[in-house]
Amino acid sequence: MKTTMKEYFTPKSTEQYPENRKTTLHVAKRHRGRLVFKRDESENYKCVACLMCEKACPNGTIRIASEMREDPETGRKKRALLDYQYDLGDCMFCQLCVNACNFDAIEFTNDFENAVFDRSQLVLHLNEEVYKGGSLPNLIEGGADWEVGTFNTKTK
Repeated sequence: MKTTMKEYFTPKSTEQYPENRKTTLHVAKRHRGRLVFKRDESENYKCVACLMCEKACPNGTIRIASEMREDPETGRKKRALLDYQYDLGDCMFCQLCVNACNFDAIEFTNDFENAVFDRSQLVLHLNEEVYKGGSLPNLIEGGADWEVGTFNTKTK
């Protein structure tokens, strides 16, 4: 009973989630949360539908639909992206797709809140969405300042 009463009044080191996630939460910049398209200054995506990321993915979570179209400027045929489907539920976040992309068109964000009630909502069409940062957009730049708390390391 003495131990119970002592621990009851000991300051806790646990942070309450989700109440304080916008103030004290720290997520590392290298955390792999979800895959997004990188866009240029005019909000166009960089993907050229080369299929390298689809081939590199060990789980088959990326499916790319493309077609050959004639470029009006040069008259040559060029591959055009129709649909870039990414299944977040099957992804194991290995980053092989990002490493395989020669055009630097995709990246992992550090947005970690991906919980949904319906599994079909985990299938994303990256060419149709413009990622604005999720629920914690400041995490893209590194999140809140990180402070190491004091922990009770006394064990008997």
